Amino acid sequence: MSRPGSVTLRFLAEPVHVNFGGKVHGGAVMKWIDQAGYTCAAGWTGDYCVTAYVGGIRFLQAIDVGEIVEVRAQLIRTGRTSMDVAVDIYATDPRSTAKRRTCHCVMTFVAIDAQGRPKEVPAWTPVTPVQQALETHAIRLNDIRKSIDQEIESQLRWLDQQPAAELERE
Repeated sequence: MSRPGSVTLRFLAEPVHVNFGGKVHGGAVMKWIDQAGYTCAAGWTGDYCVTAYVGGIRFLQAIDVGEIVEVRAQLIRTGRTSMDVAVDIYATDPRSTAKRRTCHCVMTFVAIDAQGRPKEVPAWTPVTPVQQALETHAIRLNDIRKSIDQEIESQLRWLDQQPAAELERE
């Protein structure tokens, strides 16, 4: 059986999604990203998956209440127990056919077994030139992420060694 390597979720941006500026709240967008990414990852593996990393979220344009929102999640790399999923969000005025990209990010998911441990995922092989370019992009992002993680860990270790009173000073 072939498993889907992509998913598209569509819905209407509602007034409950509005922020204080009158646009769709970034937190709502991040929730949609996680839902679409999970749906793609779980659909590919056939297993429960957890979000391990969300990186480089780029809010490119605001989404207006009343627009049709399309959240596209696409598998772009598999590892042994993890997979990278690119998520793009588009918005469209329902009276128009013109879609505009409003957000982009890449997420990493890990498949989990019944005991809560990482488990192997089915391998994904890019076929088209676009898929190959996306896999290369995911590999480069993973290398950059490792460097950023090392920097963050170094900073956190340093902060943990500082007296609490020093950190609480305004």
